[in-house]
Amino acid sequence: MGKNGRLLAIGFATAWIWMILPAPPAVSHCELPCGIYGDGMRFHMIEEDIATIEKSMKQLLALSNEAKPNYNQIVRWVQNKERHADKIREVVTQYFMAQRVKPVHAKESPGYDAYLNKLTILHEMIVASMKCKQTTDLANVEKLKDLLDRFEKAYRGH
Repeated sequence: MGKNGRLLAIGFATAWIWMILPAPPAVSHCELPCGIYGDGMRFHMIEEDIATIEKSMKQLLALSNEAKPNYNQIVRWVQNKERHADKIREVVTQYFMAQRVKPVHAKESPGYDAYLNKLTILHEMIVASMKCKQTTDLANVEKLKDLLDRFEKAYRGH
């Protein structure tokens, strides 16, 4: 068997092994009703996004106050801050509001007040993340941290 034949045989063997091995567990989530949810991961992702926004704001404030500001770096930190604010809004709307927080329509139904509380907090998170995009006011970051903590407690029933 020549070199090309051996390579072809190795390729087929590798492909066959990959076909029979079990697939790794899925950790992402789409809008299909698959039942795979990673709530804890989503909370952690939002925490990381908030920390990144906070660092970006601090870098922007420091760079802007330099005698000779590096505008290239300023632009990059603004883009970074905005990207992470958008990620928060996406997780809040696409994951929690669209898929995980289930509607309770009747005011007299059990869970109605809890449902409204969750929606209110999520809406406030969207607004706070928007304000993080618009400003370098660290109070908006603190608001997001507080809202995330409040939502996680409401969501988990603590």
